[in-house]
Amino acid sequence: MRTVFFGTPDIAVPTLQAIEALHEVTAVVCQPDKPQGRSKKLIPPPVKVAAEALGIPIHQPTKLNDGNFEAWLQEQAPEVCVIAAYGRILKQPVLDIPPQGWLNVHPSLLPKYRGPSPIRSAILHGDSETGVSIMRLVLEMDAGDILIQEHTPIGDNENAVELAKRLGMLGADLMLKGLRQLEEGAAVFTPQDPKQMVECQMFEKSDGRIRWNTSAATIHCLVRAAQPWPIAHCHLDGQVYRFHETERIEGAAKAAPGTVETILNDRLVVATDSGLIAITRIQAPGKKVMAVGDFLRGHRLEPGVQFTDIV
Repeated sequence: MRTVFFGTPDIAVPTLQAIEALHEVTAVVCQPDKPQGRSKKLIPPPVKVAAEALGIPIHQPTKLNDGNFEAWLQEQAPEVCVIAAYGRILKQPVLDIPPQGWLNVHPSLLPKYRGPSPIRSAILHGDSETGVSIMRLVLEMDAGDILIQEHTPIGDNENAVELAKRLGMLGADLMLKGLRQLEEGAAVFTPQDPKQMVECQMFEKSDGRIRWNTSAATIHCLVRAAQPWPIAHCHLDGQVYRFHETERIEGAAKAAPGTVETILNDRLVVATDSGLIAITRIQAPGKKVMAVGDFLRGHRLEPGVQFTDIV
């Protein structure tokens, strides 16, 4: 099918690559390059890099609803548009252009986790499974009718980066199935049940703050969900420490929440309000991420020190 692809981050790349191999992708639309680092050098989004490698024309509009973009998309004459994590809102005149509509790949089991952070939210809430939904794109966020869904378990120690990579591959496979059904006239769309709807919000930096008066399970989920940003963090002696990897361990806490109860060769065992958690990868102030064993060789830390939520 003739299509225009919309997407920006890494998770969208497998879908672009998959549909390009079997369909006519006339153009790729992604967000503009963004400045990064101290030099403010413009960095292209991953989808742009992938499109360049595939030799597909790229369009990076700054305005979508002034008429010019609508005219451009009409010139592309897509039969269907495919969208995966594009990150911008499209108005109805744009949505009306492709005669077969828009297919969107969303990394959750809709109507659960409508919104900008479905992968993080599934981990943060301790869900044992998640999945991918292929759905119609409509004006209301993530509210379109569902064409296909597939479930997948969430690993006990799987973080948001790892899960996003898996869901990106799963979404690519499902999108090919959806396009095939659409092309063959066999697509059946099912409305979402609004009573089952759960919304999720954009993660903020403050959402990475560890609250030691919660359970070990809750903190372990936060550490996994806060990858690659904002990273789960807390304070020790007025300085910020970031935890990149943890493990849940058996046993009841004996000390106050946040207190380091035991120091082993490769982990710090810390008390929470309910249970113990082992810190295995840590980032000290101004330092790189390192395994706790390496950290301990250069930092003197004694049992009884207490991490805190605030300075």
